[in-house]
Amino acid sequence: MYLRHGTFCYLPPLTDEQIAAQVRYALLNSWPVSIEYTDDPHPRNAYWEMWGLPLFDLDEPDGVLAEINACRATFPRHYVRVLAYDARYTRQTTALSFLVQRPPDEPGFVLTRTEGPDRRQTYGLHSYATTVRPGDRYGG
Repeated sequence: MYLRHGTFCYLPPLTDEQIAAQVRYALLNSWPVSIEYTDDPHPRNAYWEMWGLPLFDLDEPDGVLAEINACRATFPRHYVRVLAYDARYTRQTTALSFLVQRPPDEPGFVLTRTEGPDRRQTYGLHSYATTVRPGDRYGG
């Protein structure tokens, strides 16, 4: 299953040049950039692990790309995403979010249905990756 997550989820994977262009756009808009990673990309899991602190005070995307590549090298079988925050609304608002790495094998999700009283049905998602303990998911 191919996870659709972030701004460019229906495009082919971005090249490093395209990632640099998007980071440059965020920096030109004065949006601080941060890098996050996870091995459990459940749709309701909005909070991923941060790779370092948000990257404030940058003018060029080279520093962000270096951190992206360091995160990719450390976690080669995790999802890695880039986020840019817009602080104009006096609160943390995500202006841009996109994946820069996927694991080589994405096991996907299963849809579960539960029957309730009065023939009421509820649905839930369960990630196949969560059947393995963290750190060992995606063949790590």
